[in-house]
Amino acid sequence: MSIVEKFASKSVLIWGYGVEGKSSERFLKQFCNASKIDVFEGKREELPLDDYDYIIKSPGIPGDYPEEKFTSQTELFLEEYRDKVVGITGTKGKSTTTSMLFNVLNNLLDKKVILVGNIGIPCLDYFEEMKEDAVAVMEMSCHQLNTVKVSPHIAIFLNLYEEHLDYYKTFDKYANAKMNITKYQVPGDRVFAGSDVPYFQTRALEARIAPFEEKKFNLQILGQHNQWNAEFVRMVCVRAFKLDEDYVIEEIEKFKGLPHRLQFIGKKDGIDYYDDSISTIPMACINACKSIPNIKIAIIGGMDRGIGYEELVDFIKKERDIFFLCAYATGKRIYEEAGRPFNCVVVEDIDEAINVVNKFAEEGEAVVLSPAAASYGYFKNFAERGDYFKKQVFGEDYVTE
Repeated sequence: MSIVEKFASKSVLIWGYGVEGKSSERFLKQFCNASKIDVFEGKREELPLDDYDYIIKSPGIPGDYPEEKFTSQTELFLEEYRDKVVGITGTKGKSTTTSMLFNVLNNLLDKKVILVGNIGIPCLDYFEEMKEDAVAVMEMSCHQLNTVKVSPHIAIFLNLYEEHLDYYKTFDKYANAKMNITKYQVPGDRVFAGSDVPYFQTRALEARIAPFEEKKFNLQILGQHNQWNAEFVRMVCVRAFKLDEDYVIEEIEKFKGLPHRLQFIGKKDGIDYYDDSISTIPMACINACKSIPNIKIAIIGGMDRGIGYEELVDFIKKERDIFFLCAYATGKRIYEEAGRPFNCVVVEDIDEAINVVNKFAEEGEAVVLSPAAASYGYFKNFAERGDYFKKQVFGEDYVTE
């Protein structure tokens, strides 16, 4: 049964009315002959469950919803098109890998390629285009995967670290949400997983990709972690899509990266500035510091979601030549957990951090905003945080992407 037939003459409630909720409403009105389409933005206990045949839940709403009537845009899209979907998940690197893979396939594959998912493009907006001979490259967040009962034909599972514990409460629940990218795969499917992803049961053909230290690709983006992301793209294109490896590598090396992801934003008074506002976990900050050859100052800290910072604390203690400006709740927490080391200074926020940078950074050095923490409570999202950082450094006239 197609999803158009599924909703025919049915009453449907859209729970949550953000970007994805509005997209679901457009889809239902355009393609489905539903008997009733309503929108609800209240709490779970206020849901009028008995009044609707289906409830399409937005991904940002926490909780488990085992009832058959609950579904999501991601699940609906996979029900219809899973054989034509490449899904990408992982704690870090999703957007970069998704965009890189899309660029390579879009330039080399002899069919339509569509970019959708957590990267900011609701998948049902491309429902009609997918009827053609098309492939969807789909970034999949843990929230989008949390309740799905269908997995994509090709799955990429980059890595798994502590994240979103404010939402899932335990690491196991977070990991289980991610595992849904392969849990419902069938024989003939493929999954490409990082070697740090825990063992999982799958019926798909599995390929493990281990980290490596050498530089395999002449990338235009910094970081050994991006070398690993590129290796996932190479393997998927060559093994799953049977594309010529030389052409694949050529397209990978053309990729210029995304904003707020270890992005060089300019030079001021001889000092290099980088925006890595996407960094919301310790490993992301560590990778950023390792990737910038002339790194001198790292601005860290944000919302405290209860994740562990042991790795970053150990890194701070070892990297005595890097100074860390510790802002907001997690910055202060890291400072205390590290034992108040001499190479850490507590600041209230980005504004005070920039004041310290202006006093002490010297020509030839580099400064990076790599918070290792979420932006919420201080900024709307990581993009707003990154843009704010840019304007504090270069002035209000700085043009953001």
